Amino acid sequence: MTIATDLIQPDRGQDAIAIHLVNTDGFDEFAKGLSGPQRAALAAQKFKGGGYQVGIVPDGDSWFAVGGVANPEELSSWCLAKLADDLPEGTYRLADRQPGAAKFGWLTAQYEFTRYKQDDDAEGPRVLLTKDVAKIDMVVAEAQASSLVADLVNTPAEDMGPAALEEEAERIAKDNKADFTVIRGDALETGYPMVHAVGRAAARSHAPRLLQIEWGDESHPRVAIVGKGVCFDSGGLSMKSPRGMLLMKKDMGGGAHALALADLIMKTGLKVRLHCIVPAVENSVAGNAFRPGDVLDSRKGLTVEISNTDAEGRLILGDALHLASEHDPELIIDFATLTGAARVAVGPDLPALFTRRDETAEQLIGAGKAHDDEPWRLPLWDPYAEYLKSSIADTNNSHSNGYAGASVAANFLDKFVGDDIDWAHFDTFAWRPFSKPGRPKGGAALGLRAAFHMLRGRYG
Repeated sequence: MTIATDLIQPDRGQDAIAIHLVNTDGFDEFAKGLSGPQRAALAAQKFKGGGYQVGIVPDGDSWFAVGGVANPEELSSWCLAKLADDLPEGTYRLADRQPGAAKFGWLTAQYEFTRYKQDDDAEGPRVLLTKDVAKIDMVVAEAQASSLVADLVNTPAEDMGPAALEEEAERIAKDNKADFTVIRGDALETGYPMVHAVGRAAARSHAPRLLQIEWGDESHPRVAIVGKGVCFDSGGLSMKSPRGMLLMKKDMGGGAHALALADLIMKTGLKVRLHCIVPAVENSVAGNAFRPGDVLDSRKGLTVEISNTDAEGRLILGDALHLASEHDPELIIDFATLTGAARVAVGPDLPALFTRRDETAEQLIGAGKAHDDEPWRLPLWDPYAEYLKSSIADTNNSHSNGYAGASVAANFLDKFVGDDIDWAHFDTFAWRPFSKPGRPKGGAALGLRAAFHMLRGRYG
């Protein structure tokens, strides 16, 4: 469900229900200004100004709302999200301030994935007024990009296989008057052998392909955005358990991030020459599936011994990253739901970040902190590359000692990125296992806003 564009509107003095923001430290002082019945109403709702508390206060023939926040003077993206979720349909404005960063959470709180069910009890829209008119389009675009990631990831693999992901990429390209190409069949097998090998066991309707979008003035700095598009991952012949397979519709979450970021870059007109690449495959089991022990060719020419067919995402990214490098970009950013080790290290809320350059890491972390989408840097440490040594090929695709899994996977990718190219890799979960205000359970954009605002800082 694309988030509606009219949930944030310019404040021109129209009728609206007031929202007062308080915290626990300031609640007693705020309550002094209320009547006895109003204080009693808040007491009955056990409202004391705690974070994400929502109170309704009668006011003559009408009412106003009170929201609990950590700091009313410094609003984060999520400060109004619980209000947007809990309040009834209507138009609202903050009583004594502008919503600032909290506009984003007001929008994302109203996201629902409704493709497969009808919600007859759904509330109507909650509209927020703001005098920050110039910033409305940007925050709406960011929220729509986040909802696009959620929609793509939430859609089951039967309806979001490689062909469906191709359709989505083509739609985005057409919407932005960008060039779109797709490579499949013999051309894929010859030019992108690792992408083909991973996807060749899938049914014909889910055959592998490589998607490309190009946009922008050729005189502008070239930026490549690459995303892992494994539309379903059974693990291949190194098959996952039933529990391990349960969420594998989300294994194209990196591709969803790449397409949403590309769309956001184009819609906001960043001054870059954009190259978006998404290898789209389904890692299936069949008689022609690639096997443990096989040696695969790659687009770069490196040979790769397969010790684990469930380490497939790095294979398709290897071909895609080398393709991106061939065009000598100033920067490559990739997104991938790559390793369980990253989740063990930083949990589900933080995307693990790997970069070649400290400056790039600092910019991404700074942009993420400023927009409530912080990544956490893990080491891209060269000595771990020796864990990937193979006795019969140039490299192995995975290691067996169990140490530093996310870093070793990043080291594998590093082999396929051109020398001296600025590169950042997000090992993102693309999923929220628990709902939080403004962040519903399910598909989630994690690292998207950090990357976008870092790019705005460089190329805005």
